[in-house]
Amino acid sequence: MGIGPNEKVRIGIIGCGGIANGKHMPSLSKLKNIEMVAFCDIIEERATRAKEKYGTPDATVCTDYKELLADKTIDVVHVLTPNRWHSSITVDALEAGKHVMCEKPMAINSVEAKKMVDAAKRTGKKLTIGYQTRQRADSLYLKEEVENGTLGEIYYAKATALRRRAVPTWGVFLDEYAQGGGPLIDIGTHALDLTLWMMNNYKPKYCVGTTYKKLNTKDNQGNDWGSWDCDKYTVEDSAFGFVVMENGATINLESSWAINMLDTREAVTTLCGTLGGADMNDGLRFNGIRNDRKYTLKPDLSSGGAAFYEGNKNESMADREARLWIDAVVNDKDPVVLPEQALVVTQILEGIYTSAKTGEIYRFD
Repeated sequence: MGIGPNEKVRIGIIGCGGIANGKHMPSLSKLKNIEMVAFCDIIEERATRAKEKYGTPDATVCTDYKELLADKTIDVVHVLTPNRWHSSITVDALEAGKHVMCEKPMAINSVEAKKMVDAAKRTGKKLTIGYQTRQRADSLYLKEEVENGTLGEIYYAKATALRRRAVPTWGVFLDEYAQGGGPLIDIGTHALDLTLWMMNNYKPKYCVGTTYKKLNTKDNQGNDWGSWDCDKYTVEDSAFGFVVMENGATINLESSWAINMLDTREAVTTLCGTLGGADMNDGLRFNGIRNDRKYTLKPDLSSGGAAFYEGNKNESMADREARLWIDAVVNDKDPVVLPEQALVVTQILEGIYTSAKTGEIYRFD
């Protein structure tokens, strides 16, 4: 059952750090049919600050997420912790009768991600993962063209998330135990999700992967977010994967926080099909052959289209993600990002990491 049209969706926030303050809470606060009623963080001061800025006057603050889950009046929980704890907290929240938005990536490995999918099925509660890149204007336009058959059969793609020198130096991003990896699991996951969604292909066959720790020990860093601590940098600085799908399609996945390259782009895709191609290299571009001539088409995305809510061309992808997620809860619809789709993203990331460690091809069951 959905939530009544005149009822406010009561939301609990678990993890009040960077992604909560930079994305989720600001976007949720713009919705008139929600209220944030509980805040949890292992650092109580962060939860208190979140309550003061975004919470209802009687919102609660705690440091133990199970205390938040015990509140039966909470409808929805946003899990915004480091990656390692996504699965356990999400499963507990689903079992407590809450719908869950979990920040990406879904989990640190496929076993933990599968637990989340199983819990959602078992409880009948909604689960989605924070892949907001699907909500960009170029992504929405490209998806519509793909579904209209403009590109034909997509048999080759590139998923790109390359930063030249933008290593996140705050929080636990550099801690392999807490995060499960570096740029591949952090930003490569967005590019891969976007690519699989465009292809509507979620059946990987095998992959080969490489990861590198070549620049993480350098003192002359030139990092956009200040110098990192070399001793604490335990994850890769770049990672690459070659994925073959069951139908023969292939995907190249490129990711880095630090690499000596000028052609850097983040969370974008390149698609090659039998009738045409598309990329996001210089804005959204389409290419193909018409009347025996090559063509390149660049749509003007500066004005709002039908995909935008009430013609609001300025709605950010984070705002759109929040709005559509709450709409799915209220009206008992499937969320935009299905947990089964996010599980495949995690499986492929795990395959690339495993292949990089073993030096062998990783085959999916």
